[in-house]
Amino acid sequence: MAFAKASGYTNLNSGNFSPVIYSKKAQLAFRKSSVVEAVTNTDYAGEISQMGDSIRIIREPTITINTLERGTTLATQDLADTDFTMTVDKANYWQFTLADIEQAASHINYMDLASDRAGYDLRDAFDAEVLGYMSGWKTPSAWARNTTTSGTVANAAAGTDELLAANKLDITDFGGADLGVAGEVTSIPIAAGGGAGGITSPLAIMNRMNRLMDQANVATDGRYCVIDPVMAEILMDEDSKLINADFGGSDEIRNGKLPAKIRNFTVYVSNNLPYLGNGAGTALSTGSETNFSVMVAGHDSAVAVADQIAKVETFRSPNTFSDVVRGMQLYGRKVLRPEALFTANYNLA
Repeated sequence: MAFAKASGYTNLNSGNFSPVIYSKKAQLAFRKSSVVEAVTNTDYAGEISQMGDSIRIIREPTITINTLERGTTLATQDLADTDFTMTVDKANYWQFTLADIEQAASHINYMDLASDRAGYDLRDAFDAEVLGYMSGWKTPSAWARNTTTSGTVANAAAGTDELLAANKLDITDFGGADLGVAGEVTSIPIAAGGGAGGITSPLAIMNRMNRLMDQANVATDGRYCVIDPVMAEILMDEDSKLINADFGGSDEIRNGKLPAKIRNFTVYVSNNLPYLGNGAGTALSTGSETNFSVMVAGHDSAVAVADQIAKVETFRSPNTFSDVVRGMQLYGRKVLRPEALFTANYNLA
């Protein structure tokens, strides 16, 4: 790499030396928040060691309760363990080279700076992939519906994306009309306070998910909801019931923050959620099947993640005066309780 020259400096025009002083402070890029580890079950982390490992997860048995009558011979239930598997079938890596001359000219530890950034980018890719999987989507670089089951399904009623069809909310759940494209669901147009024709408020969607979780006996503690900035903005809209003092608006809301809990959900805002087309920012009051974002809500026991950084190593390049640094991450993820996982496609009304 040829280095820049200070103004008026004419020696060593090849650029092999530079008197330009590099700052001791580096400008760090803005970074997205990672939410996956906060909303998933990580009890299985550390149980994997190599690509292709499978973790066999035993399901709690259901016990038959019988009515006891005088003189009745007691019926004995033969317990058979049921299980499903989580397969470690995902691996990401990073690799970069850092020339000796660059390290010598820099007043900062550039290798540490780059390694830290590599660790963040690896975590960000992991966050997006797992959030997509939890929502029934794949390939964050070009979102598409997930049609591949990882391991074995935890619930026989689940589809190939391992989710329950009844837990995917769409416009018909709120009085609107499906647009009729085969194999697709019509997104829910959202607006503060809702409206007619299927236009719904974010609070109404969260209320519905909360009620469905209650009916499925999902524990209250541990519920979460992940939304994108578009839905977060509408939640904070001045017309929203959330900030109406008569509706129980909190000091957090009046100070411009989302409250710690909304409708029993801990709310996370993420830019890593799946979307199609122009995402939630598309304004269509009748919903859409090509332009929407996806929200996901559930219980932190619904999805398990087992991940680890398997290896980070540094070695000298055989062809240049430079260090090569690389790292690899192995992980697996599995929907354990699809009855405790809900999604909704939405766009602006």
